[in-house]
Amino acid sequence: MDETQKALADRLFPAVKPPEELELRNIPPEQRRLHTETADLTVSSIYQYLANGKLKIPEFQRGYVWTRMQASRLLESLIIQCPIPVVYFSQDTNNDLMVIDGNQRLLSIKLFMNDAFQLEGLTTYPELNGQSWSTLDPRFRDHILNRTLRCITILRDTHPQIKFDVFERLNTGSVQLNSQELRHGINFGYLIEQLDELTKNEKWKKAVGIRVDKRMKGAELVLRFFALRYSRANYTKPLSSFLDQFSSTHKAAAPATVTVWSEDFTSTVDRAEHALGKLTFRLFEEDLNTVTAFNSALYDAEMIAFSETNNQIIIDKRYDPIELRSKIAILLKDERFSNSIKRATSDETSVAYRISTFKNFLDGYTNGI
Repeated sequence: MDETQKALADRLFPAVKPPEELELRNIPPEQRRLHTETADLTVSSIYQYLANGKLKIPEFQRGYVWTRMQASRLLESLIIQCPIPVVYFSQDTNNDLMVIDGNQRLLSIKLFMNDAFQLEGLTTYPELNGQSWSTLDPRFRDHILNRTLRCITILRDTHPQIKFDVFERLNTGSVQLNSQELRHGINFGYLIEQLDELTKNEKWKKAVGIRVDKRMKGAELVLRFFALRYSRANYTKPLSSFLDQFSSTHKAAAPATVTVWSEDFTSTVDRAEHALGKLTFRLFEEDLNTVTAFNSALYDAEMIAFSETNNQIIIDKRYDPIELRSKIAILLKDERFSNSIKRATSDETSVAYRISTFKNFLDGYTNGI
């Protein structure tokens, strides 16, 4: 094949790296079973659960996108007793339920019962077009309230990774949810809320190059720091499964603990930004010009090292940033370190090496030497 043609094709149609596979085979066989409970809940019961917070639609779910006509046709289906697709819930540790499939249907019902819209586009009962919940004949309202929906709940004693796998199988919408969006749904709690809050840090946003984050990439990077900072000894690839496990284990972490972690994150970002400025989390040459945009593997090394260093010179910022950057540029040229942030970056040896090497560099740094 002509090399020029091949080079052009490689640029126009680059190979897409497949997503990391869930390591379900690492789970003991007896823990791979899915524990579920099936119930037929009345519309009235579901509405009450949504109203009192017993049933939640987590933030990761795509916003309400149904048209008024789609929502109206759903209500008409309830009236004529047309079967409605199964709704799936996930049970949390405190027995609360999260909607993992069916949020558009449930939100449509809730909105109509809150008088948020009038029926339109009905074909079986066009006489009801223009009616809201409050103007609907009480007999129709009672009929809707007494209709039942088949609900399948994935119980809390299901292994988190199995629950995550099922979550992905149900994720069949036009826009597939990514790993972090799924984690937000399965493991929603104080830790997940703090991830979202920390992504608003302006220094950090500038360093990682995130301007508009619609798919929770920032939250995943914050989670990545927490997981490697506080559970690095348990790291095994793939990274995605490691993050799943960490967020599951710590979803109910005490607010005081998460607050300490958050303060650590904020101070670490400040240290890294002071030391490297616009070069933070980027590869650069000895002339201090960047050669790449944000590098997530280098992010691991720098964040953990600046967080864990015991060098008081670094902690107190008693150094010349330009001199420090020049020394870091030399480290970035080291072949083994360079490989650890460019190739097979999720391998256990690569993760351990790049973090320990950068930390050792900071720990041993001395002004003017």
